[in-house]
Amino acid sequence: MTRRLEGTVALVTGASSGIGRATALELAREGAAVALVGRREDRLTELATEISKADGKALVVPADITTAEAAAEAVDRTVENLGRLDTLVNNAGLMLLGPAPAADLNDWRRMIDINLMGLMYTAHAAVPHLVKAAAEEPRRVADIVNIGSLAGRNAYAMSAVYSATKFGVGAFSEALRQELAGRHVRVSVVEPGSVDTELRTHNPDVIQQHIVAALGDIERLQSQDIADTVGYIVTRPRHVAVAELLVRPTEQA
Repeated sequence: MTRRLEGTVALVTGASSGIGRATALELAREGAAVALVGRREDRLTELATEISKADGKALVVPADITTAEAAAEAVDRTVENLGRLDTLVNNAGLMLLGPAPAADLNDWRRMIDINLMGLMYTAHAAVPHLVKAAAEEPRRVADIVNIGSLAGRNAYAMSAVYSATKFGVGAFSEALRQELAGRHVRVSVVEPGSVDTELRTHNPDVIQQHIVAALGDIERLQSQDIADTVGYIVTRPRHVAVAELLVRPTEQA
């Protein structure tokens, strides 16, 4: 089978679990060398070993991208060690839910720092390298894929600030898409509905019970479903850009 990303380099944030982990594996299967960015170095190392055993190439980059300096350093390390950057997947995220009037303001700041500022810092650092890659072989196109959320289209009670960050991801993605379109750097946003990952486990038990009750017994998406979506986007021909994809579980209203 042809590996459609052979000779390219991808950077995936939040690669230690869930959607980020599945996406890194998917891009590696397509032939990309993958920089694995996240805070849990032990998990990143395990993932790099798995990729290597499958004849792929991976670079472990422990980093907390909530500062501009750390995000820029992660991008620089990727380019220094792997030689270029063709694909950026901004996946790192945090979902802390609850009523806004009783919220811990530190939780709001953490979500803004990770979901929005970290994404923007990493994109800012990556763009010059992506522009360069888009002008070169083997593909003469580059990609930024930002992982948004259904909550970035519809605001829900108990998720005011989470939704605010994901609405921001959508707006940032579309504006950046317009700025970079003429240079063949495609910017896409993927908006998953409910995915069976550890994201909800960052909340207290009572909030997790609320989430489960709201969803009922529907069959939720798996991380691989979103990884497949990212893989589809970044393997389109040079003249095809997928700006936005909403992916829901079939049963999710």
